[in-house]
Amino acid sequence: MIVQLFPTCLVNEFRPDAGMAVARVLERAGCEVTLPEGLTCCGQPAYNAGFHDQARQVARYTIGVLDRTDGPIVVPSGSCCDMLVHQSAELFKDEANTAEQAHRVAGRCREFSQFVGERLKTAAGGRAKPAPTDRGSTPVRVAYHPSCHLQRGLRVTREPRELIASVRGAEAVRFDEQDECCGFGGLFSIKNAEISASMMDRKLAAIAASGADRLVSCDLGCLMHLEGGLRRRGAAIKVQHLAEFLDEGAAP
Repeated sequence: MIVQLFPTCLVNEFRPDAGMAVARVLERAGCEVTLPEGLTCCGQPAYNAGFHDQARQVARYTIGVLDRTDGPIVVPSGSCCDMLVHQSAELFKDEANTAEQAHRVAGRCREFSQFVGERLKTAAGGRAKPAPTDRGSTPVRVAYHPSCHLQRGLRVTREPRELIASVRGAEAVRFDEQDECCGFGGLFSIKNAEISASMMDRKLAAIAASGADRLVSCDLGCLMHLEGGLRRRGAAIKVQHLAEFLDEGAAP
């Protein structure tokens, strides 16, 4: 299967290693990964800030690039995937041609964990199949942070947890208010910095109390936010995108 990788701005500009991990995991799942030439932002920052004209300008171009490709579009971010799946059509509701393009693209988009979970189940004849990863003799306690757009916008809740659980040697640990927002929220963390920091501190205190030595999520925005807080605390908890965690376990 040929898949199109939409890397997202944060992965592309701040953590390209996560994008490479996404590609390797997809390849192990039997996919040929293609990066559409000329991709840029999905338009979400401008859209969330209320600058809809600017968001349309960016999104129109990106949707056009994606619409000229074939196969599933895999997005390693719940927030960017939610923008493409749910918000783009709304953004272009008064532009019939672009709205039609947006609907076509939306129907092909899958968040990374969602796609990998579906792919592995299909390969196993409809039954859950463990990811090809193994922590070996070094156990690791993993705290999973479900991002808001992923669990509330896309309704993806089961797949990330199943993929983490499929890694031999990984122990998923729960923590208080696990499903609550970390305080990032894109521009929310800029416009409401004090509230954002308070939400982050509450989340990090719960994660630290869980005894986790690894923090995993599917959205780099949340991860960068939480990782910054952990560094300021001097915490030794390692922070990874789910793709990096799965890829690390599969490495020889």
